[in-house]
Amino acid sequence: MGKRVSAESQKEAVLQILEDLSQIEGVEAEILTKNNGTQTRHIAYINCSPESWRELAECMKYDHHIDYCSMITGIHWPESAEKNWEVVYHFLRTGVIDPKISPNGSTITPNITDTRDLSGKDVPIEVQVNIAIPETRTPSVASVQDIWIGADWNEKETWDLVGIDFDGHRGMRRVLNPHETPPGYHPLQKQHKLRYHGFEEMYDDAQGFLRKAPDAGRVK
Repeated sequence: MGKRVSAESQKEAVLQILEDLSQIEGVEAEILTKNNGTQTRHIAYINCSPESWRELAECMKYDHHIDYCSMITGIHWPESAEKNWEVVYHFLRTGVIDPKISPNGSTITPNITDTRDLSGKDVPIEVQVNIAIPETRTPSVASVQDIWIGADWNEKETWDLVGIDFDGHRGMRRVLNPHETPPGYHPLQKQHKLRYHGFEEMYDDAQGFLRKAPDAGRVK
């Protein structure tokens, strides 16, 4: 039984989704090929304007069965002439379907699929979406928390660390920084230039008791 989707089948599936998504205004899409020496992967690589993001997201989820948001990354580009902020989304179409369950809790039909039988929208693929945000003190994009539950934590983390807000997110809050962190402070914004934040306990470890950083004592 085939357990791995062939590169040819994956490439065909990626090209199909890119052909459709490219029709959305503000969306540019291309296929990105990666090879780790033993396996070739074809990824749907998409650049999207902030204004078109919700339309693209809904099309991906409901028309092309992109069912899992695995990661969101926020980036601050203060010296870039093309973009000042960027949000990068990583998605998967897993093709995983819950098996049927009998009333007594036992599985009726094992959920086992031969990958050689998959085609079209059933083929698992990876999707990367990049959204560039122009220079602003209040960067934001539309939330997709209601579309992919996996976006819930990732949007909170991106706002907490980078300061990019997600319009429409319900329950936005600090998740990695302390709850009493001052409003407007997001440590991965480039202007902060803080490294140790006044704490030296992180250097008190078994390998280097009371070890301090080489520049300890300098103004940071």
